[in-house]
Amino acid sequence: MASILEESGLLESTDVAVFNLAVWETVLADPVLRDLPHRIETDRYGQIIRSPPPSQDHGFEQSQIVMKLGALLPHGRVITECPLSTREGVKGVDVAWFSKPKWQPQREQVCLTHAPEICVEVVSPGNSQRELREKKALYFPAGAQEVWFCQRDGSMEFFQQDTPEVDGESRLGPDFPRRIHLE
Repeated sequence: MASILEESGLLESTDVAVFNLAVWETVLADPVLRDLPHRIETDRYGQIIRSPPPSQDHGFEQSQIVMKLGALLPHGRVITECPLSTREGVKGVDVAWFSKPKWQPQREQVCLTHAPEICVEVVSPGNSQRELREKKALYFPAGAQEVWFCQRDGSMEFFQQDTPEVDGESRLGPDFPRRIHLE
């Protein structure tokens, strides 16, 4: 992949979003990478980070969050597994909620250049607290207003851009439940 980016001069690009979009387009165009059964993200250098696909429990939790978000905030768009350009590469947001005005200019892009208002991470057994703090620290500068974590027991943690500590509820979706039922 480096040779394609070298030829285009993008390896030295100082515009992170332009660089990440070029890397992501390259990833999507590669038939070997596209067909891998792994989840792919990139680091700030455009190097590929592969992880196993999430478990069915992870997918079930995502679907529960999607249904609840769609019902509580019908004036926006809910999507899953969306690639987001951050200062540390392209990261996959498990569940995202966009207002329609924020979604519209990005809907044709292969990778989001501005974070949705709400970024939700469904915590997997392999996620460390450090990793979760880092994702939160990437999503806010990319434009997220809130970052939510769905913990392994289904409990929800809500973080606001202006407060580093966990909040008792979402400001954008104050009626969202504090726990996702996993049965």
